[in-house]
Amino acid sequence: MINNDVLRRVRYALELKDPDMIDIFALSDVEINRDELLKLLKKDNEADYVPLDNKLLGQFLDGLIIYRRGRQENPPAQEKKPEQLTNNTILKKLRIALEFKEEDMLSTLKLADFELSKGELSSFFRQKGHKHHRECGDQILRNFLQGLTIRFREQD
Repeated sequence: MINNDVLRRVRYALELKDPDMIDIFALSDVEINRDELLKLLKKDNEADYVPLDNKLLGQFLDGLIIYRRGRQENPPAQEKKPEQLTNNTILKKLRIALEFKEEDMLSTLKLADFELSKGELSSFFRQKGHKHHRECGDQILRNFLQGLTIRFREQD
C-alpha cells in the first residue's frame, strides 16, 4: 500500500485532527508543520503531493503508540535495530497502539467483510525466519483499515 494512503486512512478512522497529527509526529521526535502534513495527506494525483517514506510512516506509528498508550517508563535495554516497514510491521504497530487482542483484530477485519482464521492472523506477527511466517498483503491491510473506520467512526 502507498504510505500516504495508510496515513490518511488511520487519520480518518481515528478522527485525528491536524494538531493531533503534529503532536503524534512530535512524540517520535519529528518536527512537522501543518503545511508539510497537508502535503503528506494529499492523494498522489493532487498538486503538491509529497510521498511519505517508510521511515516517516514508521515514526508516525511509533508516535501513535505513545499517543494512545503513553511512553514506556522502563524501556528494554536491548539495542533497537531499525525495522524495515512492511505491511506486517504496520499491522503490528497498529495492534500495539490500539491495544488490540487477537479477537479485536479478527472482529475488525470481519467488519470489512473479510474473514481470517486465528492461525492466518498470527502468521503475520511471527519472526521473518519462522516456518509459519506469512507476508501481509495490501488487501488484508486495506480491509483492516476499512474495519477500523467502521469500528471507530460508527460507534456514535
